[in-house]
Amino acid sequence: MPQLPEKLRRATLEDATAVADLYLRSREAAGAAFPPGLHPPSEVLAHVAEVQIARRETWIREADGVLAGFLVLDGDQLDWLFVDPAHQGRGLGSALIELARQQRPGGLALWVFVSNHPARRFYEQHGFRMVRGTDGADNEEHAPDLRYVWGEHQEGHTKR
Repeated sequence: MPQLPEKLRRATLEDATAVADLYLRSREAAGAAFPPGLHPPSEVLAHVAEVQIARRETWIREADGVLAGFLVLDGDQLDWLFVDPAHQGRGLGSALIELARQQRPGGLALWVFVSNHPARRFYEQHGFRMVRGTDGADNEEHAPDLRYVWGEHQEGHTKR
């Protein structure tokens, strides 16, 4: 495995508060790109600590000594990728995508809300292709979403 940059590392439980805060701030800053959040901050923090960090592969990217972005991999699923709005446009998201590709050279899949046009453009610019759309009946927000894949990933894995 290639050497990781010093500011890129696996998340620990000590990072849970910062990760949850960045997630909430990023969704809020994105406005209409996301449907309204369904969970209060305390539930988001619990989910980040108990699921995203404890059971999945969560990577964080620091800039200037603070959390600037993170991604969560769950098997071949890119579950979450968020960059602090103050750090967007600096290549941090691209660095996180590159890390995901290194960790999953066989391919990746992800879900993105139809309304999240910036994320859709970002993933398409990084070689992901949309393979299907849904009416959102299977996600907890009940918002239309799209399935994207990269690499040799074979569609069929529908984990959310």
